[in-house]
Amino acid sequence: MASDGSKAPSPYRWALMLLLDGGRPSRTLGWVSLVAPVITQAAAGAGHWAAGRRQRALAEWAGAAGFGLVAWGLGTEAPTRAQVEENIQQQKDLLRKLGTKAPATAGTETPAARRLLRYFRRFEPVFPVAGMVIGVLWRLRHPRRLTVLAIAAEAPNVVFNVLRAARAVQRRRPRMAVGSALVAAGSVARLRAASAEPLR
Repeated sequence: MASDGSKAPSPYRWALMLLLDGGRPSRTLGWVSLVAPVITQAAAGAGHWAAGRRQRALAEWAGAAGFGLVAWGLGTEAPTRAQVEENIQQQKDLLRKLGTKAPATAGTETPAARRLLRYFRRFEPVFPVAGMVIGVLWRLRHPRRLTVLAIAAEAPNVVFNVLRAARAVQRRRPRMAVGSALVAAGSVARLRAASAEPLR
């Protein structure tokens, strides 16, 4: 009987680990999507505080602090783009050696896909900024009630950030670990605030 060490690693698990590890933004524009949630939640927290919704404000600020720490961690603790690509190549070689088909990655796109990707990269900073402005206005005008939809919206954020915090602890990345834990705690606190502060 073969030992567990002889089994090839799952390509899905490998892809999940890459997603959880993240990578340091290689361009200035890459930082826009990291900073947008910080500003969104900080501004929404200030608006809730001014409206007398203290628990909602503290929940938003916890999330903002968490996203800020995650951004700081990605800038200082995460691997660079070159290191990520080198790691991907090593993992693909290992998967091939063990007889598992490696998942397709960048470089296998068609010319049309490459043109589309260039188009979206040109407008990359627009989407987070627009989402930030719309997000703040929506959160302030339509504060959430505790509904199944609200729980379903926050649950993936909590699960992803708990997994990312555990992975960051494993990789000895304290800023990302604490930041991810704060983002998850902020999501849970938003749900608790929605039940504790009924809207009038």
